Amino acid sequence: MVLIALRFAKRDRQAAIKAQMSSPNFVQLPEVDGPAMAKFLQEMAKEIPIRFTAQQICSFTNNYSKILGSGGYGIVYKGQFPNGADIAVKVLKRNSDSNKVVEDQFMSEVSTMSRTRHVNLVRLYGFFHDQLMSALVYEFLENGSLDKYLFNEMHQLEWQTLCDIAIGTAKGIAYLHEECQQRIIHYDIKPGNILLDSKFSPKVADFGLAKLCNKDSTHITMTGYRGTPGYSAPELTLMNQPITHKCDVYSYGMLLFEIIGRRRNAGHMSSSDSLNWFPKQVWDNFEKGELGKLTSTCGIEEKNREKAERMSMVALWCVQDSPDARPPMSAVVKMLEGGVDIVLPPKPFQYLYSMAINAQPEFTESSSDSTSGGSNSCWYKETTPIMRKYEIQIASS
Repeated sequence: MVLIALRFAKRDRQAAIKAQMSSPNFVQLPEVDGPAMAKFLQEMAKEIPIRFTAQQICSFTNNYSKILGSGGYGIVYKGQFPNGADIAVKVLKRNSDSNKVVEDQFMSEVSTMSRTRHVNLVRLYGFFHDQLMSALVYEFLENGSLDKYLFNEMHQLEWQTLCDIAIGTAKGIAYLHEECQQRIIHYDIKPGNILLDSKFSPKVADFGLAKLCNKDSTHITMTGYRGTPGYSAPELTLMNQPITHKCDVYSYGMLLFEIIGRRRNAGHMSSSDSLNWFPKQVWDNFEKGELGKLTSTCGIEEKNREKAERMSMVALWCVQDSPDARPPMSAVVKMLEGGVDIVLPPKPFQYLYSMAINAQPEFTESSSDSTSGGSNSCWYKETTPIMRKYEIQIASS
């Protein structure tokens, strides 16, 4: 009796399926065969950083045969996956004095980069770690870092390309600050950490100093100095000041000055030729209404000077002494793209004068002093009309 009941149930299911397939609303879905499913799972695996073996790292780099560059705590090698895709492998140095620093850098890069996917951020493919060595495997960017093109007369880029690089970099930082589940503070924005692909599209790189924080945190507790002198915000050196993600905005402003002037600004703030410090020249010329004259001396053609003047004003807003007076990076993108009107910025770099007389600048939102931005400190939130919509681009591949 049980067998008869099972046969009738099977016959009824087959009849129902046949009726459903004959319905005019029925849509035949493609079958998912073994190879298709394997390809799908393989593509999904590409989204997650892979843990490689020491033998694989050695094989990828052809026994570490080609050095791309080196820094204080590591060497970057050119490599290649078995499928022919080029990669960059950063091998972190280990010794008794630097083990803690290397471990912190490694954990920082893996923890931050494994959470991000954006067209303007370098992609982390995977990593290797054991007691002897740590390595990070990144996508390879054909045109190297931005500093090669800003400070080398043999490698000059067109102004429009530099504008696109500035905007793309800003979008990448905006994603870190505003679009990730946890905010990521980079702490070391500078031309050497902006890499360029074959089409000169920028990608923010080197997250060895980066830190995750909750978006509702008003400030970050820090021990020790982070960043590069000349690009670091004043609150990173005036240790009694709160640290926020706005320190990246300051560094980005210094990057903009270097794009406009095509010269290094680091190291000139306290030197005898401080009058020739380019950021100060930008402010002085802005105050006189002569930004166009300054951009002309930088070799920027007449057709590009409006964009150069806009970029100069954005830079002046980004380097305001008070973190609260600096705009968020999403507003920076809008300003650079021409999507908002830019209110005249207050005078920056007041903290330098304060340091000269051994006094600390006071950062209070209620202050009417130009250091804090005064009544304009939140202009980007309240008084600026948006001309067109801005959406942060998230990488789709």
